[in-house]
Amino acid sequence: MKPLLENNRICLRATEPEDLELLYRWENDTLQWQYGTTTVPFSRYTLKQYLAQSNQDIYTDRQLRLMIALRESGETIGAVDLYDFEPYHFRAGVGILIDGRYRQQGYGLQALKLLETYSFGFLRLRQLYALVPEANRASTRLFTKAGYEATGVLKEWIRTDERFADVQVMQRINRK
Repeated sequence: MKPLLENNRICLRATEPEDLELLYRWENDTLQWQYGTTTVPFSRYTLKQYLAQSNQDIYTDRQLRLMIALRESGETIGAVDLYDFEPYHFRAGVGILIDGRYRQQGYGLQALKLLETYSFGFLRLRQLYALVPEANRASTRLFTKAGYEATGVLKEWIRTDERFADVQVMQRINRK
């Protein structure tokens, strides 16, 4: 049986205290805030508490963050999240961040595929979904390549600067 959370280029691993500075940089990148729900900076203290208190148990926390690391060097290049986990309905939301230096190299697609294998095979989820701002063409392409289907639009769902923008609902349904 092949390993569940790794392939020949990357692995998905639990968060570690050593990830604090990377998480601090990524979570406080104000250019990324428009794609999520962050509205204020995170302190190192808050992130340190998150790392210390997270059970890394999706059934307890209803979310799971996994770090994306290069297999050869061990360098951490991104993170992938399962959030709004619904065990009764067998679904979870998906979020992904790849550090700017590593984008457009196929790592995002590989991470989504590993997460899908874990989610559908091990957790036995029925579906994964992503809420993608329509202006975020790179994420739309990534989720489309990963087999997600645009199934709806949430009108004026997020605020960007002084206007509201639509968000695509993209779903990947496990038909097995």
